[in-house]
Amino acid sequence: MSDTTFSYTRSHLESLAAQVLELARQQGATACEVDISEGTGQSVSVRLGEVETIEYNQDKGVDVTVYFGQKKGHASTSDFTATALADTVGAAVNIARFTAADDCAGLAESSLLATDFPDLALYHPWALPVAEAIELARECEQAARAVDSRISNSEGATVSTQQSQFIYANSHGFVGGFPSSRHSLSAAVVASEGESMQRDYWYSAARHREDLESAMQVGARAGERTVRRLNARRITTGQYPVLFEAPVAASLIGHLVSAISGGALYRKSSFLLDSLGKPVCSPCVVIDEDPFLLRGFGSSPFDSEGVETCARRLVDKGVLKGYMLSSYSARKLGMETTGNAGGPHNLIVHSTGDSFDDLLSKMGTGLLVTELLGHGVNTLTGDYSRGAAGFWVENGVIAHAVEEITIAGNLRDMLRQVVGIGDDVLVRGAKHVGSILIESMMVAGQGA
Repeated sequence: MSDTTFSYTRSHLESLAAQVLELARQQGATACEVDISEGTGQSVSVRLGEVETIEYNQDKGVDVTVYFGQKKGHASTSDFTATALADTVGAAVNIARFTAADDCAGLAESSLLATDFPDLALYHPWALPVAEAIELARECEQAARAVDSRISNSEGATVSTQQSQFIYANSHGFVGGFPSSRHSLSAAVVASEGESMQRDYWYSAARHREDLESAMQVGARAGERTVRRLNARRITTGQYPVLFEAPVAASLIGHLVSAISGGALYRKSSFLLDSLGKPVCSPCVVIDEDPFLLRGFGSSPFDSEGVETCARRLVDKGVLKGYMLSSYSARKLGMETTGNAGGPHNLIVHSTGDSFDDLLSKMGTGLLVTELLGHGVNTLTGDYSRGAAGFWVENGVIAHAVEEITIAGNLRDMLRQVVGIGDDVLVRGAKHVGSILIESMMVAGQGA
């Protein structure tokens, strides 16, 4: 049976891409690359048992980049007609003609382009009737509200299913693309007791519906996380060990990725300049990049320039083994692209063999962070200061909820003070990491 999810066949998208490349050649461009995509999806939200929203999306687009030597022009359109494609190429050409040449501009080297395209099982459409989506959202919200009588209100539950496909082609002769899917379930509720009022949420996301947590599980987690935050209070300012729960620990890995990405490196706006081959983390930190995980959110046989991806060790016992480079940033640095145009591919942060409870025990007395607020992170200096909420831990046991605090440090020190990484890995994005325990950070609460 043919797939009726999309409006266009793969061969049609390839034909459109070929048209764009030919139009660019006819107008004198020395090189061209084009990305053509379309997506469709459905999202249903329910609040207090009643349908809040039913949304459908259907998008498509063409992104064209042309080069005249090392002068570059870019234009885009959502119109697939021949006239619109010609106009878009023309616009890109006009921009390129009036743009200054950049020594590092251009397509990726043809020798680095992918030639093997394994099926990574990224496309699993979910033909979910809207009536069933509504019932699923209701089940999820009801599970959250049923956790405790102190759950007094709800921000609702949402069921979303999305599918997309793309073709990338360039004038080196590369043509590649694939369909993919992403589905999610989420719930957020509010609990109150006396003057204390708290909200929290939970969600699950996956390429395939069978990898999602059930509606009951998502709702129950949302309810449980909300209730446990009641009667939160501040703690005394001081230096304490800090345990980042898995959902927020991924942000620490995100800051590391930002610091070793080409754009930050060639602009000299990274606290990890010239760190290749040097220790940047604690010896217990081991991170792999694996673009070939089946059903992985970061999986792809090639990056957004068509460059072949490869599995590699990014951090080995704390030592940085590689950067995250596109062709452009690699040329700026006098290096070779790492196949990371468009970002990282499935970062796997290895556990130190500790469970979440093991990390609590190892911490002894300190702060468990479950939510981060604000954007106080400076990638140039590594300075880190963010609002936080979570729980105070005494003798390895959670004592009470904590709010209205700030945690501060420097990412260079924080990464080197990692003393444990949990096996409680959440797989709902391209960073697979459990909870992370940091030996010491400044926690600002109330005066001693």
